Amino acid sequence: MATNPSSLQRGAVVLPIKGFGEAKGRLEPVLSAENRASLAAFTAGGVLEAAEAVDTFVVCDSDEVAQWARERGAMVVRQNKAGLNGAVADGVETARYKHDWVLVAHSDLPFPEALLSVIDFSVVTSTMTIVPDRHEDGTNVLVLPAGSNFTFHYGPGSFVAHQDEAARVGLPVRIVRHEQLGLDIDTPDDLAQLPAGWLTGDFS
Repeated sequence: MATNPSSLQRGAVVLPIKGFGEAKGRLEPVLSAENRASLAAFTAGGVLEAAEAVDTFVVCDSDEVAQWARERGAMVVRQNKAGLNGAVADGVETARYKHDWVLVAHSDLPFPEALLSVIDFSVVTSTMTIVPDRHEDGTNVLVLPAGSNFTFHYGPGSFVAHQDEAARVGLPVRIVRHEQLGLDIDTPDDLAQLPAGWLTGDFS
């Protein structure tokens, strides 16, 4: 669906980002600490670029990430609540005051270019849209009304858990299965899904 500039202005993107040096621990068998940090920063930058038409809130507890985000035009929310679910809740609570809808994305999507295309502006303030990971277990992208009393359930099984939560708060669910957005980089097997040539010198 084509993006609508006025509708984009009413929304926000929330992007929780762990300190780059702490990210991608499960890739330790195949990437050095320096290359894991470089990969984390590279993919996060791509997601920020894909969201540049929308107010973007980077949630972090890292001074390095905060400075990095500000240099790229994002607003920074310092994380107060624990864990990924806490980080997302902090970002959504900040964004909800001036925005009608919120899109939550992971920062490790290697092909985020279509990020905003999953939004259906005719229902964005009344429906939850979910893009599962390629295993249909996790949640890579979530779009929901900013004022909904939604509790986030990131972690194993979040694809189902978020649908259950939507039912609890009375939100209809749109499921968008997307080949590119369904890929995130957590494990060596995820890296193996990338086309030849994507994983170049800085990360190998």
